[in-house]
Amino acid sequence: MMKQVIIAGKMVPAIGIGTWHMGDQPAQRAMEIAAIRAGITAGARVIDTAEMYGSGRAEDLVGEALTTVERQSLYLISKVLPENASKQRMEASLDASLKRLRTDYLDLYLYHWRGKIPLAETVVELQRLQQTGKIRAWGVSNFDIADLQELWQLPGGDQAVVNEDLYHLGSRGLEYSVLPWQRAHKLPLIAYSPVAQGDAWGHHLTTNAIVKAIAEQHQVSIYQILLAWVIRHDQVLAIPQTSSAVHMAQNIAAADITLTSTELAQLDQAFPAPTTKQPLDVL
Repeated sequence: MMKQVIIAGKMVPAIGIGTWHMGDQPAQRAMEIAAIRAGITAGARVIDTAEMYGSGRAEDLVGEALTTVERQSLYLISKVLPENASKQRMEASLDASLKRLRTDYLDLYLYHWRGKIPLAETVVELQRLQQTGKIRAWGVSNFDIADLQELWQLPGGDQAVVNEDLYHLGSRGLEYSVLPWQRAHKLPLIAYSPVAQGDAWGHHLTTNAIVKAIAEQHQVSIYQILLAWVIRHDQVLAIPQTSSAVHMAQNIAAADITLTSTELAQLDQAFPAPTTKQPLDVL
């Protein structure tokens, strides 16, 4: 059965659709729209985008892709840039995102990463926008443990419903303090770049003999194993991105894969968990 995650009271499949780098190449537009639709057909409900992605082009692409889908069946996430996360600018930023996405509300609106605007001001404005109904819930992204602790001290800060951070088998720094803190505070994690952008940054995940052997055992792709590993914990949602309809369907199907304790131990040996605090990995 497809693994599920609960965000702000909504149950969604543990693998969604990431859209970073989508919409940048007009020649690929039809293929990318087909990929998003294939993901939804395969069972995905979460689509994660941001005003930053292609300066709005990804949101525009998603908006077009979703014209054939019932809005109520989806869980749509977008993000506000740090320079727009102020009382003066956030609502205009949100309205522009909604227009590109061709919808009148977001299920979730994230503060993309921390900038110069005081965190308290951003939280107040996110709370206010939630009252308007334009966003159903809000959260944060690229927050480390100190950021989360600071957020929780602010009035309304504990109303955040997720933190979205980079997390994959080759980047396990979150496991030292961020993930335990989030579990203790019942704050789900959205994992971006969950397959390490196919081996960028020298992680060699797709060429690792153990990962390959486990994939062969399950008769699935290496990327499906990497995704199954990321969502092995409860309350972790992965948002891989692909422009291929075939790969998209495979990504979503990875929510059905359960790795055995032996397989998890083998992966731990090949890619050890952190034993000290690591700097937050950010792309």
